[in-house]
Amino acid sequence: MIDTVSNNPPSPRRLYMDNAATSFPKPPAVTDAMVRYATELGASAGRGAYHEAIETGNLIIECRRKLRQLFRGEKPEHFIFTLNCSDALNLAIKGILQHAPGAAPHAICTAIDHNSVLRPLGHLADAGAIELTCVPVDPRSGLVDPEDIRRAIRKETRLISVTHVSNVTGTVQDIRAIGRIARENDIPYLVDAAQSAGHLPIDVQEDCIDLLAAPGHKGLLGPLGTGILYIRPGIEKILDPIREGGTGSVSENDRQPNFLPDRYEPGSHNAIGIAGLLEGVKWLLDRGVEKIAEHDLDLVRTFIEGVGDVEGLTYFGPRGVRNRLGVFSVRIDGWEPYELAGILESHYGILTRPGLHCAPRIHATLGTLDKGGTTRFSFGPFLSVRDVRYATDALAEIAASCKTVERLASS
Repeated sequence: MIDTVSNNPPSPRRLYMDNAATSFPKPPAVTDAMVRYATELGASAGRGAYHEAIETGNLIIECRRKLRQLFRGEKPEHFIFTLNCSDALNLAIKGILQHAPGAAPHAICTAIDHNSVLRPLGHLADAGAIELTCVPVDPRSGLVDPEDIRRAIRKETRLISVTHVSNVTGTVQDIRAIGRIARENDIPYLVDAAQSAGHLPIDVQEDCIDLLAAPGHKGLLGPLGTGILYIRPGIEKILDPIREGGTGSVSENDRQPNFLPDRYEPGSHNAIGIAGLLEGVKWLLDRGVEKIAEHDLDLVRTFIEGVGDVEGLTYFGPRGVRNRLGVFSVRIDGWEPYELAGILESHYGILTRPGLHCAPRIHATLGTLDKGGTTRFSFGPFLSVRDVRYATDALAEIAASCKTVERLASS
């Protein structure tokens, strides 16, 4: 039985299972590239004619090319570098909606979205700038019915936003089916790929994606402070910038350039971060996202098999491996999410994230909003099946310990 009173030191093992927050570890080449930039280059791209500035610019260009290859974008310059995924989503949402034609443009999102989508949309709705429809999801699987998206469309609809993979339930939405509906109705389609980029294959052309937002620091294996927004050619005509500034180009003009990527990238780039991101994307391309997805499926299957018969444990989202990625939110009877996370760290060295995960609507749908949320396990490419079995064994032991305490208290 686990001693829940004493403050035992954590196991020497530190098993990182919080990849939905940020991926760790990174491929060694990521750190090496950032150190090289810091010690050998150090220049700002487009701000000098000397070798270091030119090479920094070439690194940035090469990262766009690799992103185009990874996501099958049409043009590398249509991959815009942002501060993170939230920044990319703000550019997409506000750039499309703030000056959209019509008195009150309409937008569609879903109940499984992260606050990085809900809050920008909510801000515009509260200001009376837009009307908003939040499409519900199935409370058991977290899946949205594409036909519900179709039924929500109005003649004033100017944006459909969908989260590819939930950061709470791991639910994988059918983004291609929804993309076809958006394309049939000539409505800009935004996909939040915060939890899917680098984990699952994404083809922006086949999936009919107009705007793809992703963080550089999660599945793309780059550092914090990096993100991207892919803009399908032609969408820039209706996507306003949300900030302006120096670009190192057409400096004789005191208005923002109209060409990409400069139209959406004011100020000096996070060159050290992009250098690391480039190596993360190369790592994914070398191994193949399809193989990474297969490995994730093995981890998902192992977790489900390990907790399926654990009395008192509930995990949320799809019951099987279909429509699911390696993100699991769990609750164990008798344990609050933060207590469970604390025991997992102190007794087993397993690092998880408790709470509401910046996604209040899906927690309300699951019935966990007023219960402190859940404890989340999220996988990455450097975890093994053995690691996941260790985690599920730990959960089984914790659940059994709680049941033992209950039996002793009632006897």
